Amino acid sequence: MAGVPSSETTEKPEVTDDVDEVLDAVVTRMGGARREGQHEMARAVAAALEGAEHLMVQAGTGTGKSLAYLVPALLHAVRSGERTVISTATLALQRQVLGHDLPLVAEVVEQRLPRPPAVALLKGWHNYVCKHKIAGGYPPEGDAALFDMAPASSSVAEEHPAGSSRDDSLGVQVVRVREWAEETESGDRDDLVPGVTDRAWRQVSVTSMECIGPSCPMRSECFPEAARQAARTADVVVTNHAMLGIAASGSPGALPEFDALVVDEAHELPSRVTAQASVELSAPAVERVARLARRQAGVATQALDDAAVLLRTVLTATPEGRWPEALPAEVEGAVRAIADGARQVISSIKQDSVKAGTKAGDAGGALVQARSAALVLFEIADRLLSDRLKNRQDVVWCSRGTGPGEAIKINVSPLDVAGPIAGQLLAGRGAVLTSATLTLGGTFDATAGSMGMSAPDYTSLEVASPFDYARQGIVYVARHLPKPGRDGADPRVLDEIAELVEAAGGRTLGLFSSRRGATAAAEAMRERLDTPVLVQGEDSIPALVRAFAADPATSLFGTLSLWQGVDVPGDACQLVLIDRIPFPRPDDPVMAARTEVVAQRGGNGFMAVSATHAALLLAQGAGRLIRGVTDRGVVAILDPRVATARYGTFLARSLPPLWPTTDPAIVRAALRRLRDEA
Repeated sequence: MAGVPSSETTEKPEVTDDVDEVLDAVVTRMGGARREGQHEMARAVAAALEGAEHLMVQAGTGTGKSLAYLVPALLHAVRSGERTVISTATLALQRQVLGHDLPLVAEVVEQRLPRPPAVALLKGWHNYVCKHKIAGGYPPEGDAALFDMAPASSSVAEEHPAGSSRDDSLGVQVVRVREWAEETESGDRDDLVPGVTDRAWRQVSVTSMECIGPSCPMRSECFPEAARQAARTADVVVTNHAMLGIAASGSPGALPEFDALVVDEAHELPSRVTAQASVELSAPAVERVARLARRQAGVATQALDDAAVLLRTVLTATPEGRWPEALPAEVEGAVRAIADGARQVISSIKQDSVKAGTKAGDAGGALVQARSAALVLFEIADRLLSDRLKNRQDVVWCSRGTGPGEAIKINVSPLDVAGPIAGQLLAGRGAVLTSATLTLGGTFDATAGSMGMSAPDYTSLEVASPFDYARQGIVYVARHLPKPGRDGADPRVLDEIAELVEAAGGRTLGLFSSRRGATAAAEAMRERLDTPVLVQGEDSIPALVRAFAADPATSLFGTLSLWQGVDVPGDACQLVLIDRIPFPRPDDPVMAARTEVVAQRGGNGFMAVSATHAALLLAQGAGRLIRGVTDRGVVAILDPRVATARYGTFLARSLPPLWPTTDPAIVRAALRRLRDEA
């Protein structure tokens, strides 16, 4: 057991001893009303944590699922002495949990516990300002972030008044962070308002590998170390899926020891773990490591320089695409040269030298930075040279950027993350995984399998929604339209969009499978309609969503960022348009590899990978419509395959239970009534 300060811990009460009573007290304090689904979930969570079992809970919008897991989690953590980690996928939900829900729950449950619950927030090292770095303990960050060789974002200039230079803007931001660092108690980037760009933040933060560690002269003032110390003594630790991904990918020390886990927005966990376990290699990245080693450590880098030249030459002549079984011989030779060159740099920067440099002053930060960069580079090369590709553990491919200055890259992603999730995060502890979209095709099987679980490894629960979907909304499949092609939107599809948006009087969130499709549709609607149409890319997502919510006549068209992240209740969003089934791209290397593996094992690769991926996104997209008990509207899917293809039934069962129709006249009439009433 992790163990927390609990000398006054009492014997464990019955599983649902006072979960219902405490939840009622919290909801009353918030001015809300009792929801039976919320209580059903809270009792199930309490039982799962008490019995160290695995529970999957689908709880839709309006259920109040955060309170339903926070109440039993706090009660269990303090009474049992078992530290509980709570993870969220988005910053918005983390802020809601930490800034609103958790303090209120803690205040109520404290009256029923032997001591107040201790709560801590934990993020990745680079999310905190480094006092040693802003005091000059590291050399200036002259280059882009390691293995991120894209040109610096123009957003720096856009965030400041016209006429200020990019360098001045960067300097102003860094000075502001330095001043803030003297007064903040957390050092957490999210507490800096207004924020700064990624480029500016790199000047004031370090990664965990770049940290000097115990020999740092400002260790006693270290913000990330303070956060970790608080987490090591807390009852409940709130973190994010990225941290779970780091822990699952072979760095369990990223989190404190814990005995119970609650994962909100659990449908996103596999993709976040995949992202954390993915790496890339390019010639510019190798060149940057060599520059760091020369400038900051004063070591010879000829071997690494030559390896970078060789990699650039080889990749320039290498076709884009996946390598299913092994690296091409020429690529393997270049990667081996990189591994040898990186090893030489690491050997040249002795650990004793790092310690001595730290004691001497600023040199320590420079040496650690150079050595950690070389170590990361070596680990990537070593992974590429291992048997992971041959053993079907990794997917490796070559990609060529489409933008100016984008490098040719070798990309590496894990083929499957179910094993790491099950083994590193779920095994041996109680775990609750909850989301509004855990059932795909009407069952939990696909989502459970993506996290390494199968019956009877877990129990499941679908919590009744407070929304009456069949009365509040319609799901319309445009069966009469042509099947989507690859050559852009068919004129008949554009006609359908125009008729629907006009009937709704704007009020439309358009979800498209590509940026090109969203832009083309927006331009066409601007020519045909009198109502405003916003499109992703013209401003930041938060700014576009605010403008969309503020004016009911406005429509907003965009891609994946809008499919999962928009919450606009009320009359501003009464029509959600989905242009086509969001299947993964046919040339997606990871999806293609996963499909092949399923087929080789005798399964249906298309259904297990592509259809499941599409079902999740469809459910998320359709979920943008009904966000409150008074919301009404239409989800319009302009892809007839949902109604005509054999897999369409699987996709339809993944959607909220809205009233279904394929009649465009019924839908337009319903939208006009809603428009006139509003």
